[in-house]
Amino acid sequence: MKAFILDVLKKLADGFLAGMLISIGGAVFLACYTETPIGKYVGGLLFCTALFCICVKGYALYTGRIGYVLEKHSKEDISAMLLGLLGNLAGTVVCGYLIALAIPSIKENALLLCNGKLQSQALWQTLIRAFFCGILVFLAVDLYKNHKTSLGVFLCIPAFIFSGYEHSIADMFYFAASGLASWETLGFIWIVIIGNSLGGLFIPLLKLIGQKKRVDPQAGQE
Repeated sequence: MKAFILDVLKKLADGFLAGMLISIGGAVFLACYTETPIGKYVGGLLFCTALFCICVKGYALYTGRIGYVLEKHSKEDISAMLLGLLGNLAGTVVCGYLIALAIPSIKENALLLCNGKLQSQALWQTLIRAFFCGILVFLAVDLYKNHKTSLGVFLCIPAFIFSGYEHSIADMFYFAASGLASWETLGFIWIVIIGNSLGGLFIPLLKLIGQKKRVDPQAGQE
């Protein structure tokens, strides 16, 4: 039982640390957030610090791990991913509150950003934005993991930020920093989680289908 509890706490801690790093990246983005494009571009580039450190340290970021659930889908793998997501939520909420408390200007920018998300996007638009973000985050992590390059992090992450795509863990931080808490906010976050999940699974699913067709000798006869 003790070993089980320690394992759960470790998975939660890995998720919390990933959420904390996303919060640090999100805080930089909000600090640079202005009506002029230059501030958003600088903030978007500096946001890469978060995912780069997460990849190097191996922390449990949900959007970086969901794409591997098809190749590793044991109960332990899935529970680790879900515990990581819970840790992500805890890390972003705690850090969002503390950072907003310490730096009121970040809270103001978070409120401006989050109100814009809630007021200007239909849910189906949010889902699509989250889907494409999921693809880019998977590519960034996969390039680092399987090709030993961080280039994907510094290309794919600014790509989703500048495109206006939605990242669920970053959004958790933005809403926590803004102080907005409602059923609408919760619904928004869940839609983004679903979209990120579908996007993260998209390329691995196509790859898996392609592998099955190559293995199946009947595939070429149909």
